[in-house]
Amino acid sequence: MGGGPRPPSPWSHVSSGLLDTPSPARKPPARRGRRWLRWTIAIVLAVVLLVVGLAVAVGAKLTGNVKHVDITQDDLGATRPPKVATSAMNVLIVGSDQRNGKNARYGHRIAGERTDTIMLAHVSSKRDNAMVISFPRDSLVQLPACRATGKLPGQQPHLGMINESFNSGGIGCTWKTIESLTHIHIDHFVKVDFTGFKSMVNAVGGVEVCLPQPIDDTKALLHLPAGRQTLTGEQALGYVRARYSLGDGSDIGRIQRQQMFIASMLKKVMSGETLSDPIKVFGLLDAGTKSLTTDSGLTPGVMKDLATSLKGLNAGQIRFITTPWHYSLTQPGRVEWVQPQAGRLFQIVAKDESLQGVKGGQTKVARSKIQVELRNGTYRSGLGTQVAAFLEQRGYHITRIGDSSSKPVARTTVLYGPNGETRVPTLTKDLLAATPRLVGSAQTNHLILVIGDDWKGLKPLRADDSEALKGFDATHDTCAA
Repeated sequence: MGGGPRPPSPWSHVSSGLLDTPSPARKPPARRGRRWLRWTIAIVLAVVLLVVGLAVAVGAKLTGNVKHVDITQDDLGATRPPKVATSAMNVLIVGSDQRNGKNARYGHRIAGERTDTIMLAHVSSKRDNAMVISFPRDSLVQLPACRATGKLPGQQPHLGMINESFNSGGIGCTWKTIESLTHIHIDHFVKVDFTGFKSMVNAVGGVEVCLPQPIDDTKALLHLPAGRQTLTGEQALGYVRARYSLGDGSDIGRIQRQQMFIASMLKKVMSGETLSDPIKVFGLLDAGTKSLTTDSGLTPGVMKDLATSLKGLNAGQIRFITTPWHYSLTQPGRVEWVQPQAGRLFQIVAKDESLQGVKGGQTKVARSKIQVELRNGTYRSGLGTQVAAFLEQRGYHITRIGDSSSKPVARTTVLYGPNGETRVPTLTKDLLAATPRLVGSAQTNHLILVIGDDWKGLKPLRADDSEALKGFDATHDTCAA
């Protein structure tokens, strides 16, 4: 309790130091701070340079992947269709059936190279919609003259199958053929082979499809159960190539299947599942560019700019259409284009017009969204296949052709379940005679057409019926209940 002096506080010098101006002894920590700042800046610069370097390397790799073919004025001729809609883009897409090299396992080696698939992709000037037109490879058309090039003999003008042009004069001749037939100015071409197609499917992690029945096709290397499932690249290739084990065995059935597969693939590519995954995006770009052969003007830079301009496009704004057609009366197994519907479709594309103003049949559900199973209830051999062809001409999808469980069936009948009721008026409106019958236990929206002895055929197609021009968009789901 004495009043003597207290010992100095051990914290007195600290509090004094906090309040006073720093002495020279405090400078080393400041130098350390500046050193850390310099290191931080150096690290950030290094990371930026690394990212830029990687971007340059990735760009160089993707650029180096693409193979180019020069297409000249001599290839396309002096009288090409004018470019009416200057900002629109039309790209010819062909699938090669070349069977050598890595593609040898898909069949015997065939001399030359033909177009297994021919499509024209149209992107509108405003980049607010796109359209993919398929040309049946069995189309009987007037082929133009093409010059000989390399080892290819060239082509003399004649009436022949549309896919002859590729084997006669290469992609330049196919380009010229499509322009001469459609009067649409084509800007670029893209060629994809079997192996490249598989790689792109695998790069997105597979593509979902719905199979109405099991597939056991040795020729297409395809063995799959029925139902909804995700196909790998190998399975997908067999699926889009299969012809005789699915539907009615026609090339038209295969085109429909290819269109629906591409629509499903586009949905996946445009989804957050793909676009939010940098590894998946690079894998897709790497696989895609490796599989492509293009004209010299369609560079990865042009592809990138096109993709950027389409970033606001959704799957519902991409339509798939098959050129209106009918089976040839003069050459069995071949198809001919129906006029004036085909000409109207080509005019819409050439002028970059909208399909919105095209009036089709007054139906509740478009033909392209209706799947039909055919059962022949008569003793008339081949009638089911014949009816399937007629229905496919109008845009229906034929899932299967078979016989009814008992014969003969007196009356032609359309069997449907509760989910398929809205589709019945579309089909019955096209038939001269058919009786609808509800099957309450059915869980599908597919229709079954049982052909009876009273079969009278289809009603004539009106000249103004442009339903075939509507096609379907990329949101179409073949498994929808």
